[in-house]
This record gives sequence, C-alpha cells and structure tokens, in this order.
Amino acid sequence: MFSHLPTLGVGLGFREPFKSDLFLNRQQVDFLEIVAEHYLDAPVQKQQELELLASHFPIIPHAINLSLGSAEGLDTDYLRKLASLIKQLNPPWWSEHICFTKAGGVDIGHLSPLPYTKEAVEVLCRNIAEVRRWVDVPLILENITYMVTLPGAQMTEAQFLTEVVERSDCGLLLDVTNLHTNAMNYAYDVHDFLQQLPWERIVQLHFVGGHWHDGILIDSHSQSTPLEVWQLMDEVVGRASVKGIVLERDENLPPFAELTEELEKAREIGRSRGRWG
Repeated sequence: MFSHLPTLGVGLGFREPFKSDLFLNRQQVDFLEIVAEHYLDAPVQKQQELELLASHFPIIPHAINLSLGSAEGLDTDYLRKLASLIKQLNPPWWSEHICFTKAGGVDIGHLSPLPYTKEAVEVLCRNIAEVRRWVDVPLILENITYMVTLPGAQMTEAQFLTEVVERSDCGLLLDVTNLHTNAMNYAYDVHDFLQQLPWERIVQLHFVGGHWHDGILIDSHSQSTPLEVWQLMDEVVGRASVKGIVLERDENLPPFAELTEELEKAREIGRSRGRWG
C-alpha cells in the first residue's frame, strides 16, 4: 500500500540553531523534516535557507496549522501556500496532525484533540479530500498528545486513528513519544493500543523525550529519549515497514553530538530489524 515509498532512514526535525552543526555532521543525517509554516510567506533569507537544505538533504514538510479537524472546513489561502511549498520540494510524502487548530474562525494556537466520533471522522475525511484537490503527494497523519479527553467517544483512540487513515487512505506518522506520553497520563496499555493500529499504514515515526510536571508527563520535546520510547520504537520497527524515523527536539537543545548519538541508536534499531542497511 505504502511500500512504493522510498526508505529515507533516520532524520532530524530541522531547527535553525543547529544549522551549522548539521552541515558539519551531514553524513549522520539521512533526511530533514521541516515545519512547513516556517517557509510560508517566507522572507528571502528563509527561502534561501530552504534551498540550501534541499540541495543537501531530502526534505519532508510537516504542517501544523492546516486544522484538518475543523468542522467549518479549511483555509483555502493557507492551503494554496502549503500546496505551493510541497510542490516546490516534491517530497515522497508530507505530514499533518489528526487534530484541529482553528474553531469558529479563531486560531486557538495549539493542537487540540477531536472527539472519537463518527462525525469527527467524516469531517477529517471531507477536509482531506479537499486537500487532495490541491496536493497529490501522499499524506501521512500524526497522533497527538492531549490534556483532556473529550466526552461522547464512540470508539477508542486507536480505533479512531485507524478509521481515519483507512477511510481517507492516508499513511500514519506514529509519534511513539506521544503514544508513551498518553499511555502514562491516562494509564492505558500501550501494547493493547498498538494491536489496534493498521501496521501496513505506518510510514514514519517521531521520537524525543519530555518531562514530568506535577505528576503529568509533558510532551515538551526537551529531553533525551527515554528507555520506554526506545523499546516502543523497536517494537514498531520490528512489525511495520517504517520508511523514516525523525528526532523532533525543540527545547533545551543539547550539544549536537547528543542528537547524532540518538540518531545512530535509531539507525541501529532500523538496521537490526532489516529496514535499511
């Protein structure tokens, strides 16, 4: 189904502070994931940065503000700019989140969870169909963390994710850190969750570490990857034909050598599971 997509290997979510280190360690990074919004309506300097990155690495655009779960539909102006960026980069796939970021015309500023209902599935599928009229590159969808669970669920989160990607014919960007975070905060069995997912649709993974605050695990992208996330990654890579794994570090940036150590560990997991040489 997604087997035709190229295997990219192990990549890094690009952040401007480590641009120079990135080029000094180019051989240790197979590809980059960029936050698409950083390059929409971009000044010349950012456009040049993107051209430089794209001349040295495969680039996967990762969007955060398309708001696929918005019942009022999509922002056509934003979608046109996003489609133009994706066309410019011509990636093997691109990604967004299963969430909403706008409601009633207001940008709410964060990735908000949807109720696990048939109606929410319909909204997502309708919006994704609209996106496909603008973008013909394969879309993969990411699971998010959440601070509240919405009432009225008609299915589990895993069933909801599965229903969305199967109905919309999208791939899955499985964030194993988000999965671990939610399992800790809501005390569910992560292995039961995994059993319900469509393994053949998992294309890419995200990983990183968060921090604890008042008994809640926060998905802050601020720490090195914990053991439980490495174990989850190994389990998923052992079962799914993963094409790419991305380290997504945003806060409390360590020396670049620590990032490359984590990339190498992820690369070794892929190698040991026969995903790449």
